[in-house]
Amino acid sequence: MNDNEKFRNRLRLARAEMNITQEQLASMAGVSRQTIGSIESGQYCPTAKLALLLSKCLKKPFEELFYLEMEDKEEEQNV
Repeated sequence: MNDNEKFRNRLRLARAEMNITQEQLASMAGVSRQTIGSIESGQYCPTAKLALLLSKCLKKPFEELFYLEMEDKEEEQNV
């Protein structure tokens, strides 16, 4: 992974489609609500095992929930 690639996710969107809360998803996956919130906000990168488990819980292919996004170097320097 390049320094200008960020690991992103669509967990919040998938949860909304299923009409479930962070707490409900956390219970399904066996983690805390804070872990789900941290993953959704990009503060925490889940392990491969947890990412696959979340995909299964949300009934979505892994590739639909998790992806790499190129970060604009110019934007990064302005932060």
